[in-house]
Amino acid sequence: MKGKETSVKKIDARGLSCPQPVIMAKRGIEEISKGESVEILVDTDTARENVARLAMSLGCQTDVRESQEGYVINISKK
Repeated sequence: MKGKETSVKKIDARGLSCPQPVIMAKRGIEEISKGESVEILVDTDTARENVARLAMSLGCQTDVRESQEGYVINISKK
């Protein structure tokens, strides 16, 4: 039985200062197709805000949650 595989692309941008997480997120968003998502890991408030702002400006849906290591930003292309 073959099912559609739904793998989420993950990008670890923890420990990097801006604009590096934003650049990595932009690349990740460009690599996914409509209906797919990418997960960005960041560890600062500034990176979280900037990556979320980028995603929204590109018309993507974002879901941000706090984790022990910082923040997990799930970005989906509509």
